[in-house]
Amino acid sequence: MSDAGPAGRRDAARRATTAARLAALRARLADLGAEAALLSAPADVRWASGFTTPADGRVLLTPDAALLLTDDRYTAQAAEESTIEVRIVAAAARLEALADLVGSATLGVQADHLTWQAARELEERLGRPPLPLADLTRPLRIVKTPDEIARLREAARLTDAAFDHVLAGPLRAGTREVDVALEIERFIRGQGGEAVSFEVIVAGGHRSAMPHGVASERVIERGDLVTLDFGARVDGYHADMTRSVAIGPVAEPLRSWYDAVLDAQRAAVAAIRPGLSGVDADRVARERLGRAGLAERFAHSLGHGVGLQIHEAPSLSTRSTDVLAPGMAVTVEPGVYQPGLGGLRIEDLVLVTAEGHEVLSRSPKDYLEL
Repeated sequence: MSDAGPAGRRDAARRATTAARLAALRARLADLGAEAALLSAPADVRWASGFTTPADGRVLLTPDAALLLTDDRYTAQAAEESTIEVRIVAAAARLEALADLVGSATLGVQADHLTWQAARELEERLGRPPLPLADLTRPLRIVKTPDEIARLREAARLTDAAFDHVLAGPLRAGTREVDVALEIERFIRGQGGEAVSFEVIVAGGHRSAMPHGVASERVIERGDLVTLDFGARVDGYHADMTRSVAIGPVAEPLRSWYDAVLDAQRAAVAAIRPGLSGVDADRVARERLGRAGLAERFAHSLGHGVGLQIHEAPSLSTRSTDVLAPGMAVTVEPGVYQPGLGGLRIEDLVLVTAEGHEVLSRSPKDYLEL
């Protein structure tokens, strides 16, 4: 038998991974009362096919076939990337093709993604309503495989490198927030990252009170506590990390708040382990901040899962129904904010392991004053 070479072995491994995923999905469909499924959520299309422009594709899974449906703009790309059979179908003819391929099978659709209009049009083509299914792939994607963990680990490594890079360069008084963000993105792309995980957040001064304060034209000033929240995306998998950095001495109460948030974040990270509920994880940080009189300033949840989406299961929050298990990847990110004054957040990407946890974000998080 001839050696297929590294590329051939990688392709075989990708196809084997896809086959295992689709087998698990077929079993889940059977439990839900469906015989076929249409995946329309981009992350699920990529998960089931490897296609890197998933917003312009659909995956149809029937009892006998798995097909990536996309249009002729992607003929060459889909043939190169997809681990399942590709059907090139014009968008205008896609519903008709779906109806022909599904036949009389009960078709499940992603109710949390498919639009009402698309569902109605599909019903007209099928002659019957599709079966709406919520959270179709959630239990299949919530625990990451070793290959997925390797990609998350590399994304976290590249994120750490980008943080080191901006500390040594543009993160200074007199620099616009947007210039820091652009340098983060340039570095990540230049080092082989697919993209940044989301629009980079750089927020100093009063803007640091905005948890999602994406970079603006504001010039960073001495005395600012600057929040940097960003991540690298590698082969579709996202990292997510936040650090808050002082530009010169930071006045009270922000300086004391930093120590309180760091204490809460470290306590919550230390608690991460299999069997811990998302509610209890959130409670650890919230109670620590409560001791410092800051619980009411912690306005968001503790964290979220990360993978092919920047926000996915599991959830670490006061309303979570999740329980942590080995292979889950979560963020741990308490923060406090006061509009008009400022705020801060500290976030790590953490892998749940059989023994407890592994922190994938390695950047230092002690108070740092540039």
